[in-house]
Amino acid sequence: MANPPGTPIWYELLTTDVEGAKRFYGEIVGWTAAAHPSPDGGMPYTIFNVGETGVAGVAMPPEGAPTGPQWLAYFHVEDVDAKLAELERAGGKTHMPATDLPGVGRIALVADPQGVVFYLMKPAPPPGMEGESTSFSATLPGRCAWNELVTSDQKAALPFYGALLGWTSTEVMSMGPMGDYTFIDGGGERLGAMMDRAAPEQPLKWTFYFTIPDVDAVAERVKELGGQIIMGPMDVPGNQRIILALDPQGVSVGFVSGERQ
Repeated sequence: MANPPGTPIWYELLTTDVEGAKRFYGEIVGWTAAAHPSPDGGMPYTIFNVGETGVAGVAMPPEGAPTGPQWLAYFHVEDVDAKLAELERAGGKTHMPATDLPGVGRIALVADPQGVVFYLMKPAPPPGMEGESTSFSATLPGRCAWNELVTSDQKAALPFYGALLGWTSTEVMSMGPMGDYTFIDGGGERLGAMMDRAAPEQPLKWTFYFTIPDVDAVAERVKELGGQIIMGPMDVPGNQRIILALDPQGVSVGFVSGERQ
């Protein structure tokens, strides 16, 4: 896997309605879905594809998971066990210990000190399947183009992720009374941003924005398919337009159109 350490290499939707998720994201993003045998011998694992390229997965929430339906990211690390130790020393928590998945790699489900959940992953694809993940891409269609963290304390979150994943920040955009929108960079590119939650009841989590051709064209379709529009369509810096939505299972997800400038 050629992706730099610290960058997102896979996205996974945890949902209690896999068939409903396939219908919704198939229509909104244009993904096709294919079921694959689970590497741990459990339920089949559904992969969302762009053409013949897998870009995300769908699974039932694992037993003991600290979250219900939600999108999660897998961040590339060279040594999962070493990073687990670092994470716990920094106040994070391990929810699923380091586990080897044949033909996939070594993974662990963790949370940052504010309780936001994500995966650490050391890829180990089978021979002949090595290559670079394009699940995160600012330019390719159907990929995640933006990773956005809503946290209770971005001044603590930034050094945590900086030490764990090597992220840096060189730019901040003021959002007035809502505070700062702090951009995050890793692996030589802009990965997304983080911000403090606007109210105590706002969930702490990662939200991912997937690229589609035209957010305005799908906004009504999101609602027709049982989802909700939380924000937008609206213009954002970089000459792009976004919507923030809830899918039919109530999972927060973003969609973006336009080439980032």
